Amino acid sequence: MLSAQDIPTPAPGDGEVLVQVQASSMNDYDWHLLTGKPLVNRIGGPFKPKHQVLGCDVAGRVAAAGRAVTRFRPGDQVFGDLSACGFGAFAEYVAGPQDALALKPTALTFPQAAAVPQAGSLAVLGLQGRGSVHPGHQVLINGAGRHRGGPGAEHAC
Repeated sequence: MLSAQDIPTPAPGDGEVLVQVQASSMNDYDWHLLTGKPLVNRIGGPFKPKHQVLGCDVAGRVAAAGRAVTRFRPGDQVFGDLSACGFGAFAEYVAGPQDALALKPTALTFPQAAAVPQAGSLAVLGLQGRGSVHPGHQVLINGAGRHRGGPGAEHAC
């Protein structure tokens, strides 16, 4: 069951940043984890969800950085996919590894940036190997689909 609760603000580890969430998007993976269907989503938590705070895609501002963080500093605007790192984007603050995040393009709003990580990467994965898309090309992505390799398969945290 999805509900609003007060939870402690996470503390970032050495290689993590604390992100003040400005926007997140909901994907089918979040829905499947919430409902526990298909059954494979119950691994690690057959009676209670493994991840207490869902949300893969995040966009926000760095509130704090761990000691080993070299890519970001407080105030930076970032976005990314936390599906391989513990989720948590449906909260006011989330801690995640710096490698799961990138600087938010200035041309995108926070809601736009939060819609990019999974949908955008799935669309790019669908285009890879097609031979007609090369670095430097511009591609219009009108929607995206499901990647059979599983969410987070395109990067590791």
